[in-house]
Amino acid sequence: MSKILVTGGAGYIGSHTSLALLQAGFEVVVLDNLSNSSAEALRRVAQITGRAPSFVQADVRDGAMLKEVFAQHPIDTVLHFAGLKAVGESVAQPLRYVDNNVHGSQVLLQAMADAGVFKLVFSSSATVYGEPAQMPIAESCPVGRPTNPYGRSKLMVEDMLRDLAAADQRWRMAILRYFNPVGAHETGLLGEDPRGTPNNLVPYMAQVVVGRLPELAVYGNDYPTADGTGVRDYIHVVDLAEGHLRALQALHFRSGAHVWNLGTGQGYSVLDMIRAFEVASGRPVPYRIAPRRPGDIAICYADPTKARLELDWVARRGLPEMMSDTWRWQHMNPAGYG
Repeated sequence: MSKILVTGGAGYIGSHTSLALLQAGFEVVVLDNLSNSSAEALRRVAQITGRAPSFVQADVRDGAMLKEVFAQHPIDTVLHFAGLKAVGESVAQPLRYVDNNVHGSQVLLQAMADAGVFKLVFSSSATVYGEPAQMPIAESCPVGRPTNPYGRSKLMVEDMLRDLAAADQRWRMAILRYFNPVGAHETGLLGEDPRGTPNNLVPYMAQVVVGRLPELAVYGNDYPTADGTGVRDYIHVVDLAEGHLRALQALHFRSGAHVWNLGTGQGYSVLDMIRAFEVASGRPVPYRIAPRRPGDIAICYADPTKARLELDWVARRGLPEMMSDTWRWQHMNPAGYG
């Protein structure tokens, strides 16, 4: 039976998608260097599904190891999550982001081509839209100039995929532009466990409430929004994982490179998120207002119509579920997978 290779499959989104693949009956091989993830996540995936993915601890930039993986396993499709994802860190370390995200993707694509594997689902980001000219953001919006090196690294990979698809019609590629993944598996066994201080709002908030961090910094309360704080489109990670399965199915019928937004189409402010988390946890979220961060935009939410029409996919889980699942995960695992 053919297998799915999931790079970065022990990470937050990768582990939830590996779980969804196993539950859908696929054979899964996870390749992960564990630099920002945990092998414990894969043990939990096996616990939930009763089936363990094959695991290779390796870096996606290791071409020799990739060659070995493709030789040993009948890989049919690759889901590519491996990469660095912190906006602030990318501003401080741009070369590291080019090396991991762009060069890593190049090495992977070369290994796929050498092995005769031409189906790919790529984990991209709404950051490729930069300062959007309109709301909501549809796939037809220009991608022009992302506001940070992380977003530019994702756009460079997208461009590489489009160039490959134009050069060789054997390629079938889905480019999925995520908005803001949050939440956790409903069992509380699988969730987001960032190394060091979290870069994203929801895991930071969760760690404040369990006492790992003293308070939340809200960056900017003078944006042109209803309450002055930034508005984002948050999507439940399980909905996101299901979007990957739909994209995988779509590649059976589509050649070339195709782009889909995965978001809810609904924006929530930082203060909305704080209030929703307080309701879910029954505890206060102490916060202070801090200056705006460079590269942040006021409002960003998706137009998910294309995914609904072409993938038959919609995000089904609302903000209460996102927050209660996050709280269950953090409450059951106060130290994460540690």
